[in-house]
Amino acid sequence: MADAQRETVIRKVEQHLRKMSRQLIKIDTEGQALQYLSDSFRNKLYCDFVGVVFVEEDLYVPKTWSGNVFEVRDSFPMPVDQCSNQLLEHSLTDKEACTMASACHLFSLLKKSGVKTWFTVPIKDELHTFGFCMIGFLSYVPLLEMRKHFDEFGQDVALAITMTRNRKMQLKEIEGIEWITKNLSIDSPFEEKIAEITTRAGKGTDAEFACIYLYNDLDNCFIFQPPAYGQMKNIQQMKVQHNYFLKEHFPFLEKTGGMQLTIPISMDLKTIGVLHVEKKRSGVFSEEDLHVLRLISNHIATILENARLYNKEKENRNRLHFLLEYQQALVKETVKHEGFDGITSMLGELFNEPIVLFDRFMHPLSFSIEESKESLIPQLRAEAEKMKRKKKPYIVLKEYGQAYSIWPISGGDDVLGYLAVRMSGNELDDYDQIMIEMARNICSIQFIKQKLVLDATEQAKENFISKLLVEMVENKESILQYANLFMWDLFRPHRVALLSITLKDDEVEGCNLLEQQAKKSVVWDYIRVLVVEKNKEILAATFKDQYVLIVPANKGMQDFWTRFYTSIKKAVKRSGINCHVFIGIGGKADNIQEYYVSSEHARQALNIVQSRFRDKGYAFFEELGSYTILHHLEHTKAIHLFMENQLGPLEKYSEGKSMDLIHTLRVYLVNNGNAKATAQELYIHRSSLLYRLEKVESILEVDLNDPEVRFNLMMAFKLYDMQGQL
Repeated sequence: MADAQRETVIRKVEQHLRKMSRQLIKIDTEGQALQYLSDSFRNKLYCDFVGVVFVEEDLYVPKTWSGNVFEVRDSFPMPVDQCSNQLLEHSLTDKEACTMASACHLFSLLKKSGVKTWFTVPIKDELHTFGFCMIGFLSYVPLLEMRKHFDEFGQDVALAITMTRNRKMQLKEIEGIEWITKNLSIDSPFEEKIAEITTRAGKGTDAEFACIYLYNDLDNCFIFQPPAYGQMKNIQQMKVQHNYFLKEHFPFLEKTGGMQLTIPISMDLKTIGVLHVEKKRSGVFSEEDLHVLRLISNHIATILENARLYNKEKENRNRLHFLLEYQQALVKETVKHEGFDGITSMLGELFNEPIVLFDRFMHPLSFSIEESKESLIPQLRAEAEKMKRKKKPYIVLKEYGQAYSIWPISGGDDVLGYLAVRMSGNELDDYDQIMIEMARNICSIQFIKQKLVLDATEQAKENFISKLLVEMVENKESILQYANLFMWDLFRPHRVALLSITLKDDEVEGCNLLEQQAKKSVVWDYIRVLVVEKNKEILAATFKDQYVLIVPANKGMQDFWTRFYTSIKKAVKRSGINCHVFIGIGGKADNIQEYYVSSEHARQALNIVQSRFRDKGYAFFEELGSYTILHHLEHTKAIHLFMENQLGPLEKYSEGKSMDLIHTLRVYLVNNGNAKATAQELYIHRSSLLYRLEKVESILEVDLNDPEVRFNLMMAFKLYDMQGQL
């Protein structure tokens, strides 16, 4: 062939190859592109056959075939390792391959089939090697030297195939997103979502089986989530234990080329499960299948999370609606009944757990608990007392291995009681917290209602006492009505007792008068609730900043009052406020007029207890000896002048000094002038005592050895005890 003619042919072929390359890029599908390639070659080159062969795993598989040389076509698929590796490297011709015919099954086949002239073009680019294109002639045809052009054309074909595959994946992605949007609606049941996802995964990858495993943090395992696509033969649960590498549990994790394929389902960089497919119906799982599963996985996590949040929100809405109805029922219970039994019973049903309600002094008021478990209430109370001091959020009853949350019930600034629920404070979700707050509010309403009734009762008692403890009773009918209201037998003999609460220095420090009075009120509440209300026959009230107790006179003089005063001290200790409590007990009152006299006796006895009998803490007026005579003295100026003359100089001298001469003199007189006993009681040396006594004699200008002087001084001290001041 002449050079000019050769150049013309080469130029025409080159132009045709470029035209084919441009046309291939425009074609949408891979199959159409390959068919166009084979048909175009055959029509232009007048060849007997054109085949496009791809590598799939370890085999050469024909993708399109044009021509009648069936012997060659039917020999595929053909093992790759039985053919020359140069088929995928560069263009080859029958002349170049004649030396390799014995080593290449394809070359031997072409020769055996009578193909006289043939050449191959590798279809590959920088990233992908797809296979090769083979053109053959049954007669001899001179081949032009166009290896470079054909190699470049092979690269163009590879690029066109890559583009068509990408377009296909994009279309699948668009279809997948549309399918997800259409089928995975938020309000559809969870099982329905799983079914749609596994079906899509199975059909999209041509797999016989597809399923989802979701990770369970609590049990540390992957759990199969039914339903699956296809027949389930896998294990239902995969324990992770200490092996957190997913590939150990799913060998084909994001790995193609096998009969299984697994894609992780992640949310916020955390793996929440896997999407798993098995048994591809034809061939093995490819990159395209991997892409399909990734598409589903990328959207499934969001869909499942949104569905979970939606269902949770829906569930919470239903629970809140249920809670609102329960709250209305509980409010009705507070209107109908005064006690707490109905409330605790309903709360027990609401929580489905034992409930114990305590007053503010940790006494159980009501409970909803199994009869066999009632014995734990004392232990619960004891542990709750410790919890209050240590300010813990919840307690655990060791004997029963049960955790209880203890919640204060408040009314304004006051703690009215405590609610105990068998659940750990660390495990409460938002809904549990709302239930707790609702229960506390309902109990608070009932406590406040009871408190209003109690305050009204206390006000009535104060009015009753104010009418009873007066020197001249004016309206006996009104007093009798009050007594009948309190179911109190006014005509039985009674004693009036006055109780005083004196805060110690550490309680007074930094507190104003209102705060000090508030502390005293707390102590009185403890005494009233823990002691007085247990003795139904005792009437207790506040009157003129004093605490009044009216007690039946048939109560034993010493035994009852000793026990009674001991109980009061225990109640005071329970209050947590550091203070002294003293009681003065008046004489018997047999009629209405004598209650005032008994109260005056009690006041005098209280003054004397505070100054003389602080260790004992209480005293009866009848046991005060000479004090009972002094009580009948009128409170004239002469009495105050007498006390001033006898003790006044000593009081003035002792002001601002560490040496209390008045106390020294009193102890000396009580010990009947015994210097040794006096020094021992005062914890001072005898010589120090004698110095003080000399100072007393010097200031008062008296002789302490004179019996008359001692009598006058003791009289002054007794009057001082009666009056409470000089």
